[in-house]
Amino acid sequence: MNRALNWLPGLAGGQALPGYPASLRVIDGELDNRLARFIAVVPDADNPFPRARSGEVGLLEGWGLAKAVSEAVEADRHGQKRAIVAVIDVPSQAYGRREEALGIHQALAAAVQAYAQARLAGHPVIGLLVGKAMSGAFLAHGYQAQRLIALDDAGVMVHAMGKAAAARITLRSVEQLEALAAEVPPMAYDLASYASLGLLWRRLTVDNAETPSSADIAQVRACLADAVRDIGSSSDLSSRLTGENRSASRQVREQLRRQWQGA
Repeated sequence: MNRALNWLPGLAGGQALPGYPASLRVIDGELDNRLARFIAVVPDADNPFPRARSGEVGLLEGWGLAKAVSEAVEADRHGQKRAIVAVIDVPSQAYGRREEALGIHQALAAAVQAYAQARLAGHPVIGLLVGKAMSGAFLAHGYQAQRLIALDDAGVMVHAMGKAAAARITLRSVEQLEALAAEVPPMAYDLASYASLGLLWRRLTVDNAETPSSADIAQVRACLADAVRDIGSSSDLSSRLTGENRSASRQVREQLRRQWQGA
């Protein structure tokens, strides 16, 4: 079950726009009395790339995300900048020989660039984590947002890779990895640890994270509207540096700033 697919219709309303791969849903709706574009990567059992059939972000999805965001930026170049909401439940980027040969790194980089350009152009960009936000898929779809909101639910997790894969690559058992994660927040999978890094703007408790009720939809839409207002005219990611476990980042940045100004 893909949670983004379940949340998107209620949050956005309306019909998906044509011209995108079946694994990408793009809907123009309304948020906080302004136009908003809602975007989700969803499973497609008929995806011509088998590695991207379960909601992974692959070649079609990367280029599709870049198109969806870039077209919104161009359409709003001389008017009010619509909000862009990435609804996120992505298990991974697509791993495959064809993906590597055909340049998945370029496809995902194009998506990242589009989101970043939207943010810098004045669009409020929000990432809503309703399920998994894993690896390069999350970097390509949502991580460039000025505000990240997550459902406070065990099915919502953020990490560079799944536990089994992380255990293999670090030559540990899953149990050993979990013990390490309890001491090192960046290694953890739980939202509390992720929030301590300053990356989450807000966590929301809903009645049903998998199949949301109308009350859940209303609550999340209200939070999205709050995020748009909180972003205001800002276009950077400086709000992420306030986390309790980001003190080293703040110190390094301050030292670099002093050296740069001194030079």
